[in-house]
Amino acid sequence: MTARTGWKRRKKSDNLKYMTQASTDYQRIEKALCYIDSVFPAQPPLAEIARHTGLSEFHFQKLFQRWVGISPKRFLQFITKDHSLRILKESRSILDAALDAGLSGPGRLHDLLVECDAMTPGEIKSGGRNLLIRYGTTTSPFGLCMLAITDRGICRLEFIETRKDEKRIQNQWKQDFPEATFREDVVAADEMTLQIFGGKKADALSVLLNGTNFQIQVWQALLRIPSGSVLSYEDVAQMIGRPEATRAVASAIAHNRIAFLIPCHRVIRKMGVIHKYHYGTTRKKAMLGWEAGMKRPSLRNTQEEE
Repeated sequence: MTARTGWKRRKKSDNLKYMTQASTDYQRIEKALCYIDSVFPAQPPLAEIARHTGLSEFHFQKLFQRWVGISPKRFLQFITKDHSLRILKESRSILDAALDAGLSGPGRLHDLLVECDAMTPGEIKSGGRNLLIRYGTTTSPFGLCMLAITDRGICRLEFIETRKDEKRIQNQWKQDFPEATFREDVVAADEMTLQIFGGKKADALSVLLNGTNFQIQVWQALLRIPSGSVLSYEDVAQMIGRPEATRAVASAIAHNRIAFLIPCHRVIRKMGVIHKYHYGTTRKKAMLGWEAGMKRPSLRNTQEEE
């Protein structure tokens, strides 16, 4: 992958500094969640979890408040099976109300809306000929992520664990769009990430989808799940009028490569179990807990409080 020229020299805005801090915070949150999963039956106290992350109880509590805006206790409650089942029931009512009101896409995080533009079969067959794809690796509240952007919208958003994953992801994108022109543009990736995660109101975001008609139908249905809500695979199958196609729906969700914006993390098993996420179950739990606390002050107010 092309070297990130000027990345370290580039002056970061306050929002970008916040994003970098949020990404750093996530690494410790992830470590805490992995530990909790391994000893969950013992219901470890906050002090024990804090020690595992290398922080005092006070600093661990403060980290949670800064990262998600809610207490660790409330966060952990949200990702338990019992709470997931309750949210699952409530979400169906919320979705029904939104659809009854004629809302095809309820408000997203930070009042964002996502508009879809599907590639035609001819465009997919051509392998992305005449398509310029700008890409870059940047930070998010859920660790490193790679974005690919076209003039028609975001065509890829994938999370990675380390810089070593960049080449693997880039090679996969080139297989998906073999005739497209790729150009590294880290500045564009940073700016787009701030629109998605940065905590401020922005214009609607566009995504460029390339998949089968069925996959696109499923992905568009996911956009109708409000932030902070979850649905089951069976619910999504009902939404698209294919109640018998639960397995096909699950397969389509697994093939989504525009993470977070196409919110496949909001789909869980009907028993309330949070599992099977392409970028890791722990990250899925973190996303759901983060969204649970997103009814928080603006980014500016959050920074002032700190």
